[in-house]
Amino acid sequence: MADIEKLEKLARLVRFYILEMTTRVGSGHTNSSLSAVELAVSLFSTKFRFDLKNPENPANDRIIFSKGHASPLVYALYAAYSGLTEKDLTGYRTINSPLEGHPNPRFKYADVATGSLGQGLGIGLGMALALRLAPLTQGKLSDYQLRTTNYELPTVYVLMGDGEFAEGSVWEALELASHYKADNLVGIIDVNRLGQSDQTLLGWDVETYKKRVEAFGWQAMVIDGHDLKALVDLWTSLETGKGKPVIVIAKTVKGKGVSMLEDVNGWHGRPLPQEDFEKAVKELGNVDKSLRGKVALPDKNMKFSTRSNSIYSSSLSASLKVNFVEKVPYKINEEIATRKAYGEALTVLAEVNPLVVSLDADVKNSTYTESFNDKYPKRFYEMFIAEQNMVSVAVGMAAMGYVPFVATFGVFLTRAFDQIRMAGYSRANVKFLGSHAGVSIGEDGPSQMALQDIAMFRTIDGSTILYPADGVATWRMVQLASKNEGIFYIRTNRPATPVIYTYKEAEQFKIGGSKVVRSSSTDKLTIVACGVTLIEALRAADELKKKKVNVRVIDAYSVKPIDEKTLRKAASETNNLVITVEDHYPEGGLGDAVLNVFAQDGQVKVFKLAVAKMPKSGKPQELLDYEGISSRGIIDKILQILG
Repeated sequence: MADIEKLEKLARLVRFYILEMTTRVGSGHTNSSLSAVELAVSLFSTKFRFDLKNPENPANDRIIFSKGHASPLVYALYAAYSGLTEKDLTGYRTINSPLEGHPNPRFKYADVATGSLGQGLGIGLGMALALRLAPLTQGKLSDYQLRTTNYELPTVYVLMGDGEFAEGSVWEALELASHYKADNLVGIIDVNRLGQSDQTLLGWDVETYKKRVEAFGWQAMVIDGHDLKALVDLWTSLETGKGKPVIVIAKTVKGKGVSMLEDVNGWHGRPLPQEDFEKAVKELGNVDKSLRGKVALPDKNMKFSTRSNSIYSSSLSASLKVNFVEKVPYKINEEIATRKAYGEALTVLAEVNPLVVSLDADVKNSTYTESFNDKYPKRFYEMFIAEQNMVSVAVGMAAMGYVPFVATFGVFLTRAFDQIRMAGYSRANVKFLGSHAGVSIGEDGPSQMALQDIAMFRTIDGSTILYPADGVATWRMVQLASKNEGIFYIRTNRPATPVIYTYKEAEQFKIGGSKVVRSSSTDKLTIVACGVTLIEALRAADELKKKKVNVRVIDAYSVKPIDEKTLRKAASETNNLVITVEDHYPEGGLGDAVLNVFAQDGQVKVFKLAVAKMPKSGKPQELLDYEGISSRGIIDKILQILG
């Protein structure tokens, strides 16, 4: 049994650090941190298993501070348990310190970036599912054996604020966690009643929280979040692995421990000024700065497939050595939809790399990930129509060393833009597939057309955007995404298009590359296209050649980073005239990527063809014609440019 008196002293120390950090720097969320002190201290001193000297130990329990604004609590907690020094704390919120205003992986104990509320539970679910999958990946234990032995999985804890329960993504995570029986996942709700500007949706109505989460299939319990003895009893008696995820609903007081802050609105995101800090410290009582808590170490015999152990490196190196593009089954001029090629390529990739997992939002028969599901059902996750949570789960799985490929219609990924944005800050190794791109989907109409997706992914720091024109190129793009770390977006189309590349040609494709597919010494202009519009550009080039007009055609399959060198060379050799053609809105797509190359040039004229009119239902070719991005529209524009 934990020493309650010592825990009280540790809680006092953590509160002191919270106050000292925020007052020193003059910013930070003081009262949001104070409300969860007893929750965190009791957990760290009892149930939590973690090697502070080896945070990547795969046997560690995991904790996500979804209420990332409570970062003073995070850093104070690790200082009180010897993970940080008091000197480290002095850097809080300063430019050269990893102790940022909201935690991210610059901080050694943060697996992911938090701060945009409503995402932590989904990320935690991804981690929990990855930990359940890990023994299966190594072929040591079946799922049945995990449930019939005393082989205990690490637990993932997620500390959430009550305010974020207004976010729909939280409820997406709740329902999926119970669906997958993620019983190594424990959620903790800090019900401190106050949001940023006013009372939260339910205030202190903890019983309603309990009823709602139980209705979603969770085991729920309500507790006084400041009663250390009750908390210790809860943590020491809590059993995971019973077929249901667990949630602890803790009634707390915002600003607890400092009377002028307790349950007082208007202090969110504000530190105490110096004079009030001194009063608050006096109110805390004697603070023992030499005191340190102890976190129990994990079971050293537990081995899981994460980046920190050998299976990750060996699996990755294996996938690098095997050139599975050689297995491409398509022939020149054969028609194959790139979305179908994606599903087939991913299934073959999974043979090479056991860390590849597939997530799909109830469109697996359209993205063709059903072939992956058929062959590797334990590594396929049906995420249903909940794209925000799908991305969060993928981020959690990536944090545990897996390589998640996330697939849905490109248009529906825009719904998850915030999750994708935060994945960028987490430096997550997540691969996205957006199918049904552009007006070329045809009769389904504009609500189903991805026309903003390239622009969206171009804004993600460090992202790579690949847009294959045929099935062979698609296989290569899948391979490139799997070989390289970071966020990748592969854009595919609904209609079948002819194969134009051999696998030997596709082997040369690289990140930041392009392919000159038509050229001559008398080219008058350069067409830059990718995906479905490359096929239209080639048709246009063939027709123009009959009119004695030669043009260069470049497949800009790597939209980001774009191949500046090839573009500059082509422009200089074709009268400094460039035309871009894309099945995307004009803003932020391929055309703007090319314009960025020549923005400071002053000599090159860039003309953009894009989806400039409100789309409507129709046959794919009719819609390409309607928007002026078909071969006919390209020819008309080029003849106009050339006079």
